[in-house]
Amino acid sequence: MSNGNLTGPLTGTLGDELNGVLKDARRIVVKVGSSLVTNEGRGVDAEAIGNWCRQLAELAREGREVVMVSSGAIAEGMKRLGWASRPKELHELQAAAAVGQMGLAQMYETKLREQGLTSAQVLLTHADLADRERYLNARSTLLALLQHRVVPVINENDTVVNDEIKFGDNDTLGALVANLVEADALVILTDQKGLYSADPRRDPNARFIDRATAGKPELEEMAGGAGSSIGRGGMITKILAAKRAASSGANTVIAWGREPDVLLRLAAGEAIGTALMASTAKLAARKQWMVDHLQLRGKVIVDAGAAVKLREEGKSLLPIGVQEVSGEFHRGDVIAIVDLSGKELARGLTNYGSAEARLIARKPSFDIERVLGYAAEPELIHRDNLVLR
Repeated sequence: MSNGNLTGPLTGTLGDELNGVLKDARRIVVKVGSSLVTNEGRGVDAEAIGNWCRQLAELAREGREVVMVSSGAIAEGMKRLGWASRPKELHELQAAAAVGQMGLAQMYETKLREQGLTSAQVLLTHADLADRERYLNARSTLLALLQHRVVPVINENDTVVNDEIKFGDNDTLGALVANLVEADALVILTDQKGLYSADPRRDPNARFIDRATAGKPELEEMAGGAGSSIGRGGMITKILAAKRAASSGANTVIAWGREPDVLLRLAAGEAIGTALMASTAKLAARKQWMVDHLQLRGKVIVDAGAAVKLREEGKSLLPIGVQEVSGEFHRGDVIAIVDLSGKELARGLTNYGSAEARLIARKPSFDIERVLGYAAEPELIHRDNLVLR
């Protein structure tokens, strides 16, 4: 049996380990591919989307937070425009995305509303997640939606961005969203049962891979090219997405999207598809990333009361406890927190840049909006984004 670590065997029986990981997942990102969403390009599949939305609603009723990353806009646009094959010209791809996005968003909104859920359409590009400010804004928006029990339905903004259409894929976007919202699990629903050691359509000796550690080089060797004329991705993009998701401690499952109640059964701990496990737990991965920052852009010096709150009570750092701000940094940078003697107590992701931090230092959180004209967060550094030294 595989032990699921980096030095263990590539495959094995999932057993209780997968049960524990997915059964306890509180925040789940689900990605569905174009061929599933549009029934191999025939148009938005109302029955299939309704089925997934029913399962999302059940997960939400269990107290889980769910995010849907859905392909299908270009494929739906192709159907509405009467195109039999995916166009190669950029402007035609963008036109298809613009037409198809209307039907895709409408279908999710309708099916989620039937289940008593509110939905929100969020269009992202890789550029949104590469830019610090846009990344943090997207993160704040998505977390606010989840807090209000809204299901975000995310797609790439293919209408206006050319390189996402040309090179991008929604498997990668699913992984980026999993990292963005710090998901416990990424579920990639596809038209394949999961990963095989070789293409089962060509090799009768191909072995099914039920579990492996995400990021193993052997996985990329096994994965082939794109398997559908409708979508852009293939198994290789899913393997790379799992590797990316694992960097923030999220486990990934690749499974057949038409498996009955696939999301509910996975969440109950059933072994379906291929599980690609993160080698580091979510919280440990995030905190190790912060600890490993060798070059910090700045620091804040806190008073004795704030030091006690951080070190002994596990509290967030509020502006009122900050005595001095040193260095020049931006929102989202990792900065140090030091006590009055100069000893580093912790480090974490700041919610405000150095200029704003200087203005709100030694002030209560309810004063932030008055001083700055806005209030991004009541904390300078939230405890979830802070690691003690």
